[in-house]
Amino acid sequence: MPSTASTRKRLLTAAGAFVASAALVGSLAACSGQASAETTSADTGTVTVAAHANGAGTETTIDVAQVDAIRKELPDSVVKSGKLVIGVGALPAGFPPLAFTGDDQKTLTGAEPDLGRLVAAVFGLKPEVKNATWDNLFVGIDTGATDVGFSNITDTEQRKEKYDFASYRQDNLAFTTLKSESWTFDGDYEALAGKTVAVSSGTNQEKLLLEWQTKLKGEGKTLEVKYFPDTNSVYLALNSGKIDSYFGPNPGIAYQNTQDAKSANPTRTAGTYSGAGASLQGLIAATTKKGNGLAKPLADAINHLIANGQYAKWLKAYNLSNEAVPNSEINPPGLPKTNE
Repeated sequence: MPSTASTRKRLLTAAGAFVASAALVGSLAACSGQASAETTSADTGTVTVAAHANGAGTETTIDVAQVDAIRKELPDSVVKSGKLVIGVGALPAGFPPLAFTGDDQKTLTGAEPDLGRLVAAVFGLKPEVKNATWDNLFVGIDTGATDVGFSNITDTEQRKEKYDFASYRQDNLAFTTLKSESWTFDGDYEALAGKTVAVSSGTNQEKLLLEWQTKLKGEGKTLEVKYFPDTNSVYLALNSGKIDSYFGPNPGIAYQNTQDAKSANPTRTAGTYSGAGASLQGLIAATTKKGNGLAKPLADAINHLIANGQYAKWLKAYNLSNEAVPNSEINPPGLPKTNE
């Protein structure tokens, strides 16, 4: 079943999970593939995000009322079911801060399922969160067992053949550096001249970094690319000055920044770059079966959350404000097939 697009996304997800999981050892023991997600329901009019996140997010209670005009857009079958079935592909280990089993060892928490819960509240439906492997997430959508996937799914032209999208986050990569350093990356590869940057092998970010290295070499400039066997080694190298930065998925780096905030060597995000490359801003989107009538109400619900401030509170709770979009779009331009 996996396409090149899904392979790419797994690489990005795996890299983000890799960064995050090392810091979780001993603090989020519940991130086990054996843990199961629990169906959750918020108190009337409120949704608590980052519940049981154990430091991966700031627990925040957000007021969200049912919006009748948007609820009326839903297919009758969804309204009659009384619930929104939300698919997340976080098995076996989860990937903080996006989706993982919480410290109560049963709640599937993280930015992705929490946005699904907020959308369900706008619809006036009970959220039912189902955790699965990445491949089985799409099987659930295909069969209709899952209404919508909220799972860091990139909008791609290939996926549009089977799915409808409602965008809600930028799909970004990021450079991390020590907070004490003044270096920033503004999107221009020239800023990398003379730098030593770590990256994970076989990832989209490695591809971009090597392309920039080749361009700089052609200009008589250097960019040294380093590889390390594990995340601890990356951050030891950063702390000791052996590398200037690490280039990886933005959510994993944002998570690491929160974990390092009170350490002797806190880190910060030096800059971001679209996961789709220079020609297109990559987008993460709510994903539903093509033509099932859910794309518009999903986009309208997300836009309602944006307009009324709940969206900003959700992003802030997970330190992901730098991935905000101005509005949700239905099937916006996605990663071209030639780039997947």
